[in-house]
Amino acid sequence: MDTTFYIGAFVTLFVIVDPVGLAPLFVAITQGMDGAARRAIAFRAAAIAVGLLTLFGIFGEQVLAFAGISMPAFRIAGGILLFLTALEMLFERRAKRREDQAHDDRPDPSVFPLATPLIAGPGAMATMILLNGEVGRDPLAMVLIHLAMLAVIGVVLLLFLSAGLMERALGRTGINVVTRLLGMLLAALSVQFVLDGLRDFGLAP
Repeated sequence: MDTTFYIGAFVTLFVIVDPVGLAPLFVAITQGMDGAARRAIAFRAAAIAVGLLTLFGIFGEQVLAFAGISMPAFRIAGGILLFLTALEMLFERRAKRREDQAHDDRPDPSVFPLATPLIAGPGAMATMILLNGEVGRDPLAMVLIHLAMLAVIGVVLLLFLSAGLMERALGRTGINVVTRLLGMLLAALSVQFVLDGLRDFGLAP
């Protein structure tokens, strides 16, 4: 795999996790907390999300094999799932669902809803399995994919720590524009996943 693949892995995970869209939700979830509490929650949520995505990246394919699901079939299913996520981003349904999750009254939001399902959601978990399947379980390639994932979570953490400033800078309109642009990109990437799965089955050129 060349460098382009790993750049694509970073972009795919970035679009799925959507750090820009998560930042204002982090502000809403931690409303009224002091800076120290917010920082502790941000670091804890990021660490848990990294753990979950690492587990799915390493052991996800074995779980699929145990369930009798082939990688081409999972690529197609994952592509469809990502396409539905893209539609939600384009038509604001994803933002509304996340806002509903954000207002769930929990004493410590770092595990739920922040770490999962907002950061390490089904789409991100499926993407980690798909990306690691693409490289044929090559150890070095898997390490690079996980480094791309760590970079995305690092961006999430940075935006969480500066969420208040970003929210004031972009405003609601700016965040909506960025979310829609990411949604268009994700739609194209999801179609590529489906085509790759069909190609593995010999149903696409």
